[in-house]
Amino acid sequence: MLSYSQMFVDTIFGFVALYALTKILGKTQISQLTAFDFISAIILGELVGNALFDDKAGIMEMAYVLFLWGALLYVIEIITQKFKGTRALLEGQPEIVIRRGKLIRDVMKKNKLDVNQLQHLLREKDIFTLREVEYAILETNGTISVMKKSDFQNPTRKDMKLAPQPTNLSVTLINDGEIIYDNLEEKNLTEEWLMEELKEQGFDRVEDVFYAEYLKDEEMLVLPYVNRGKPKK
Repeated sequence: MLSYSQMFVDTIFGFVALYALTKILGKTQISQLTAFDFISAIILGELVGNALFDDKAGIMEMAYVLFLWGALLYVIEIITQKFKGTRALLEGQPEIVIRRGKLIRDVMKKNKLDVNQLQHLLREKDIFTLREVEYAILETNGTISVMKKSDFQNPTRKDMKLAPQPTNLSVTLINDGEIIYDNLEEKNLTEEWLMEELKEQGFDRVEDVFYAEYLKDEEMLVLPYVNRGKPKK
């Protein structure tokens, strides 16, 4: 039976090792989780979990197994980057499940995708009827990308022949009752200006504000605490 101190050391090491491995392999392991990545994540968790409760497995054994498995994953990533022909085998490839408004039954059957599942994926894209869909592509991570029919697409400024306008990125100035000074400096704003804006919206203290967002040429968005904030005037 492992001692508590040994389990503590092994756990900390396993956490740090997995965190480092995730950083080395890149964010795609999380944001684009393919079937292969999913299996890899499960095996990594099993390796660490088993090592934690194995009397004969210490830090060196855990480090060796994690290094070996991480090296295999890294090599596969390099292979898929350099040899495009291996991507379909190791990562899979996107497939069209709706083409020109028609369901491609063979592709759905191949990917074990039924109509109910497809409707669920479409609803996640705010599409509640197949009538709106021109093309739908099943991605390798199980999500779906959709191109709507022209009658259901949102018009753009170009479609309406309007002059283009510059786009601005909003920034958070107050979060959970605390001022984000770095964001204030980034936008060349002062704390005095912020307090004036808050007073105009009925807030005398920063502590009464749960969230405040600044967007150039727009009124500052201020959200109070539900239980103690003052109502907006």
